[in-house]
Amino acid sequence: MKQMDMEALVRRFYELPGKIVKLHDGEYLFREGDAARYFYIVRSGQVFITKYASSGRVLSLRLASRDSIVGELALYEQKPAYIFNAIAQSAAEVYAIEYPVLQDYLERTPKLATNLLKIVGAHMRKQHSKFRDLLLYGKKGALYSTLIRLANSYGRQEEDGILISVPLTNQELANYSATARESLNRMLSELRRAGVIEYREHLIFIRDLDYLKEAIQCENCGREICNIK
Repeated sequence: MKQMDMEALVRRFYELPGKIVKLHDGEYLFREGDAARYFYIVRSGQVFITKYASSGRVLSLRLASRDSIVGELALYEQKPAYIFNAIAQSAAEVYAIEYPVLQDYLERTPKLATNLLKIVGAHMRKQHSKFRDLLLYGKKGALYSTLIRLANSYGRQEEDGILISVPLTNQELANYSATARESLNRMLSELRRAGVIEYREHLIFIRDLDYLKEAIQCENCGREICNIK
């Protein structure tokens, strides 16, 4: 399914009764373990989806942006609770639909239910491909996969490469790559020395995307799957 088709499916949910929630940079939309009451659609800005380990490490799973859905996994649990954290990366707006409202519409509108299944299925494929890169190719695989996904999601094509338009700290990039910041710094330095990436005004610029793809035997599964949203 193409990315534009996925976005069209998501926009159908704006037809349901809901409310707009405004978030400031760093504000939690919800925390892991909170009672789950709402299904969210990002209207503007970006929202980090993260998981905290007992050791204190952070695993960043997604950077949800416009027309991304958040909070869908607990929809039909007996005691719904969010299993991740959702934090605004910048000023953001989301559209919130209460679970009972969504459940009622899904039961009465099979096509809407099918839309949600397609969206959740696409999310599962994204996560499976990300974990494949981590398991098969280790830390480098996770970093290279993350850079490719960022390029597909937030990359701006320029004459000599791709500029990732979202500013990320090395710690945030390490969280996405499931590695320590020290290890990430070494791998980034190697890529810079090899001429694969460089920094332009604190933004990552990828000069050789093919190098990253070949290193992890990229399956070219398409931007609708290989993204970080």
